[in-house]
Amino acid sequence: MVPKLLFESSKPMTRKILTGLSSEGYEHPFDRKALASLQNMPGVSLLLKKINEYGIDRLLRLQSLGSEIRISPRNFPQLHQPLVETCQILDVAPLPELYLFRGTGHIQTYIVGVEKPIVGINLDAMEWLGTDELLYVLGHEVTRIKSHDMVYHQMAIVMPTLKNLLSSTTFGFGGLVANGVELALYNWRMMSRFSADRAGLLACQDVGVATTTLMKLAGLPHDYLTTPVIDDFLAQAREFASNNFDNLDQITKILSYTESGLSWVVMRAGELLKWVDSGEYDNLIQQTNLKTPEESEEKEGETPEEKEGWNFLTSW
Repeated sequence: MVPKLLFESSKPMTRKILTGLSSEGYEHPFDRKALASLQNMPGVSLLLKKINEYGIDRLLRLQSLGSEIRISPRNFPQLHQPLVETCQILDVAPLPELYLFRGTGHIQTYIVGVEKPIVGINLDAMEWLGTDELLYVLGHEVTRIKSHDMVYHQMAIVMPTLKNLLSSTTFGFGGLVANGVELALYNWRMMSRFSADRAGLLACQDVGVATTTLMKLAGLPHDYLTTPVIDDFLAQAREFASNNFDNLDQITKILSYTESGLSWVVMRAGELLKWVDSGEYDNLIQQTNLKTPEESEEKEGETPEEKEGWNFLTSW
């Protein structure tokens, strides 16, 4: 039998509302450095301009509105209420719209929309995840709103299409620009998952729930999550986290991070466990004043030299 606390508490859990929470309080350093590298790359401003010209933000919104089921407190309260609670805990406002899309055989979620964010969740997530686990996956998505990186996240989503459009309209030059940015985008997108996983844990506030959610994201249904399976997964995650990534070949990194179908849940679990083991998670949860203007000022004052010191292929 799996310990009950790994799935649902025997009594309702009182979670702390993290009023004033800043994304800088839980941002992973790999995320911060990879984003700085991306922002400094030539061609990024061109791609952002083209995204605006093509109206990508509006098109992605229309895609959800025209193809998926919008969630309300009346039709699917089991999904709407966790979203409300997640946004309350993480201090995210206004509440984004939530849409349900068809099953794909594995859990899928997404967030799009810079101006009006939309969160999508599929049928498999609704059927596989408990209420606490929904907090984790929804926290993983809505953190994009807090961190103000939706424009880059959305760029990564549409990059394959955008690259083809640029190649056909700029005699191939746009495609050449996009190729370099694309690698940096995918690397940052992977690194940003580490921050998003931390936000997911802050939403559910139970590392056992975070663990089972990641295992379900890896494709394991509830019935397979026995104590030995969970224990071995945690050991594997800690082993992976102990690796020195500088030993990996650069081509392997590129191929790995451009493969969007890989979940990398073991690596993500390892990084999340390191954060918990360091005591930083507990320190953040226990803080009474989460507003950190000094941290914001320090981040804004980061020099170009500090940003340029990060190389997305060699420095993580």
